[in-house]
Amino acid sequence: MTTDININRPEPIVSERKLELFSRASDVKRTIKTLESGKPILITEFYSNGLFLLKELQIHLKRKLPNKTFQEQREYRSEYHRLSNLILIEIDDYKLAVKKSPSIGWLEKLYPETSRFLLPFPQVQGLNSSWQWYQNGILIPVLRNKLHPYYGTYFPTRFDHLILFDNWLKRYEGPKKAAIDIGIGSGVLSFQLIKHGFQMVFGTDTNPNAIVGLKEFMGDTMLSRKIELDFGHLFGKWEKQTELIVFNPPWLPTSNELDRNDEAIYYNENLFPEFFTEAKKRLLPSGKLVILFSNLAQITNVAKDHPIEKELADGGRFQLENCLKRTVKTASEKTKRDQHWRSSEEVELWILTNK
Repeated sequence: MTTDININRPEPIVSERKLELFSRASDVKRTIKTLESGKPILITEFYSNGLFLLKELQIHLKRKLPNKTFQEQREYRSEYHRLSNLILIEIDDYKLAVKKSPSIGWLEKLYPETSRFLLPFPQVQGLNSSWQWYQNGILIPVLRNKLHPYYGTYFPTRFDHLILFDNWLKRYEGPKKAAIDIGIGSGVLSFQLIKHGFQMVFGTDTNPNAIVGLKEFMGDTMLSRKIELDFGHLFGKWEKQTELIVFNPPWLPTSNELDRNDEAIYYNENLFPEFFTEAKKRLLPSGKLVILFSNLAQITNVAKDHPIEKELADGGRFQLENCLKRTVKTASEKTKRDQHWRSSEEVELWILTNK
């Protein structure tokens, strides 16, 4: 496994130019106009001033932009992301240089080469949340254990697809010598495979944080001897055929160029054709290909074609053994965004075999 890979992190900003300062005494409307013109703002005095400005920016954008349909929500989030990341905060000696701010261990762990720089305020919020998850852990019901996800690594916050996979593994009667987990992320599917008796799992990911984080999490335990990691696209360096390939791909097609941290959420048009081509080479004649997916893209009208159905109809490589489905728990009534489509959402477990 490659050990000298560069970790994804918010890019530190070193600026010599004088920035416009924001405090509670500042004119909020003028500050937002400054952001809309593309100029950055520096938060001063208190951490809460950054929270206040973000809230005012949200109010401003909700008045300006519609936010009802799924597509409108994506556009709103895109504009909010653009403007909010112009709101900066200073880091000095691995601490936020404002009063009453949280202590974030990632600042020293991810930036050992520099102790004074600027970061976008939303990125600092993400670092803070991630540090809490990393320290406290997140309980994963199907594992009956906690994960301590590394910064910038996808981890599940909903568990319907994991329950579906766990129930299938309980009934699986095939060989359990080895499996390949494509896009291992925080390692949940691999841990489930080991829990259900697989002797070896080969996991890949294009996210270096997933590889570094899992290596740290597993340490020198039994898991580290049963799960082998590779930093690479799709199957990475694994060329041998295996009896089981597991893939939990992104569930939504991208509408623009992907941010590196969005690759766990959005897929490009080449992902599935390339995956099925490579999977055909690596699946044993009697093996099974298991894909965890969702009908989310179809019910929100962001995609017409279902990539797995398209492969079965046109690919000529695999046939359907079974497709298990589970209705997703409806959104909380406290959720402010319109999520009427959630009542129709289903997670899917596709089991394919060679033709």
